[in-house]
Amino acid sequence: MTAPARHDRLPLPALIGVLLGAAIMVAPLIWTLLLSLKSNTELMRDSAAALSTPYTLDNYRAILVGSDVPRWLLNSLIVSSGTTLLVLLLCSLAGYGFARLDFPFRRTLFVFVLLGLAIPEQAVILPRHQLFATLGWHNSYPGLILPGLAAPFGVFFMTQYFKAIPRDLDEAAMLDGASRWKIFWKILLPLTLPAQATLGVFTFLGSWNDYWWPLISATTSDKYTLTVGLAAAQMNYAQTSGLGFLMAQAVFASIPILIVYIIFQKQIVRAMAGAATR
Repeated sequence: MTAPARHDRLPLPALIGVLLGAAIMVAPLIWTLLLSLKSNTELMRDSAAALSTPYTLDNYRAILVGSDVPRWLLNSLIVSSGTTLLVLLLCSLAGYGFARLDFPFRRTLFVFVLLGLAIPEQAVILPRHQLFATLGWHNSYPGLILPGLAAPFGVFFMTQYFKAIPRDLDEAAMLDGASRWKIFWKILLPLTLPAQATLGVFTFLGSWNDYWWPLISATTSDKYTLTVGLAAAQMNYAQTSGLGFLMAQAVFASIPILIVYIIFQKQIVRAMAGAATR
């Protein structure tokens, strides 16, 4: 008796729909890329010139040589990387504590942490601004990084992931004389790498795209992040720098995000698949 044939291919209407949706999503990106490869004088005459040759890399050369974009890019990398590393450390420790340790008011504290998900950032922006102004941390990397460390979703996410790991591992390690720290660092933490990769990517993206707090905290151009710097360039220099130069800045700003996603896409899929089966 032969096994029934498998039909792994999408039906033609579904395939057409997927391709159409992909084309709609990709079209603005392609248009931005084409605009960035055209000279500003051509685009001033007609933006449809982006569809015809010749193309040039002059806009990208201008970014690397005579603009503040590399500095803004470095600031964004420092702030986003620092925020991501500290969030992973704090959320992993908090998640382990809530999932594995028994201490007074554990459930109450966990609910209190989750309440942070219901508080919008705008509700605390004034006291946060006054606090950082008093400490003199505006226009500094700590001032840009520290507010991002309040990550209630990260604590919840890591807590649920630690809870899904069998407690037999802890008991076996304790019988072998392992301390709590060694159990966390050597045994449990490596098992959470897919979850950490997912949380890390989400945190990095959120910090990279953040505009509200850097706009308030960074008031000098040497401490602008890329989002604030590009917004300032669009408002102040759109006429003088040209559309092609602005589009080249947008493409330049998206490259690190694309690299991060390409590197960690397998871990993200694995973590989401694991969360769906738990």
